[in-house]
Parts: sequence; structure tokens; C-alpha cells
Amino acid sequence: MTIKKLPISERPYEKMQMYGSENLSNSELLAIIIKTGTNEKTSVELAQEILKLGSQDRNDLHFLQDLSIEEFMQIKGIGKVKAIQLKAVCELTKRMSRPIQNMNIKIRIPLDVAKLLMNELKFEKREKVKVLMLNRRNILLKIIDVSYGGTNSAIIEPKDILAEPIKMGAPKIILVHNHPSGDPKPSVQDLNLTKTVYKAGEMLGIQLIDHIVIGNEQYESIFLNRKDWIVK
Repeated sequence: MTIKKLPISERPYEKMQMYGSENLSNSELLAIIIKTGTNEKTSVELAQEILKLGSQDRNDLHFLQDLSIEEFMQIKGIGKVKAIQLKAVCELTKRMSRPIQNMNIKIRIPLDVAKLLMNELKFEKREKVKVLMLNRRNILLKIIDVSYGGTNSAIIEPKDILAEPIKMGAPKIILVHNHPSGDPKPSVQDLNLTKTVYKAGEMLGIQLIDHIVIGNEQYESIFLNRKDWIVK
């Protein structure tokens, strides 16, 4: 059965218009992006094929962000144009999850940082290091990416972390990075980096007020939860 042979109330486009996007299934939403099917399969059936590439939990769509254009094209009926459209939508959703800069956000506790960056970092497959720059009242000035490493670690130097805060004259910073394993427990390397950046920042008049590690729906503040990082 083609999409056109379905009752109007069951066609993805018409269903969204009548009932709203929140009432469509994941496959129906994907079908709208795919637009057309093939002689053998409807756009909804093609969407269901894409969803089968993920985990058993069909509501977990984060795997879509990791699929390449070539992987989308492995599904019969998904050509280059459709694959590019799907990849573009995935990238947009990823960018939409990032915090909006300069919205007078005040950082009071580590949880504030976790809420700000958890959605962006928890499913990253590689370690990503960010620096949050704050003013003296802990108002967020800017967030920058300073490193994008491998699956186990990111190679980074204190000068990479402090260069932009120096340029902006930011008096306070928070260091944040993710653990692709999902376990936010700080490693020895994390603790050593914290000590090094703390000391370097002190010399430059920049206060490192926390280093937060993001896992899968978990986080750990090195300053709050650990005592062995403290500079002697």
C-alpha cells in the first residue's frame, strides 16, 4: 500500500497538520524528511528500516547523529539526496541542543553546568573539552571548545584552555569534558590537568572554579566531590 492509499488521517503530512508533530511516531517524522518511498516500500517503511539500525530502544534516536551519509545510503531507497537531508536534520538537532550564548546565565552549582551541557556531551563518541568563561558574578560570558580527542582521552595543554579567557579578560573559568564510556569518575589525567590549569590560572589572575566530567546522565565535580586534586 502506498502512502496515497492510506486514509488521509494516517498520512504523515496530513496527520501532522491535523494533530500536531507530537502525535507522530518516530518513523512518521522520519518519513516526512524522506518524502518519497520506492516501488517496493513507502517512506514510512524506509524510515522503519533506518530505525532498525539503532538499539532495541526505538525511542533512543541519538544513534542517528552518528550515522554517516554513506551509512544512510546503504538502505535501499535512500539515495544521496535523501541521505544528505537526513544528515542535515541530525546536525540541526545537535546544534539546537547546545546552550544559547550570552543569555545572562548564572552558574551557582555544578548542576547548573551539567544541565547546560549534558544533552550535548553525554552521547559524544570522543572526548570533547570545553571552557566556560564567567565574570566576577559567575554570569556566563562564553563557551568554547578547546579540544576534540579520541575515545579515551583528549590531548590538551593549559595554554589552549587559557588563551581565550586571557584575550577576553575573563576572571573565572570552568573546565568541562565528557567521558565517552558514560562513567564520569575523574581519571588520574583529569586530576593532573586540573592541578596544572589551576596553578597556571593563578599566575595569570584567572580562577579555575571547577572541573566537571560529564557521563551518561551523570556528572562529577572534581572540586566538590574529590579531595585528592587539591594543590599543595
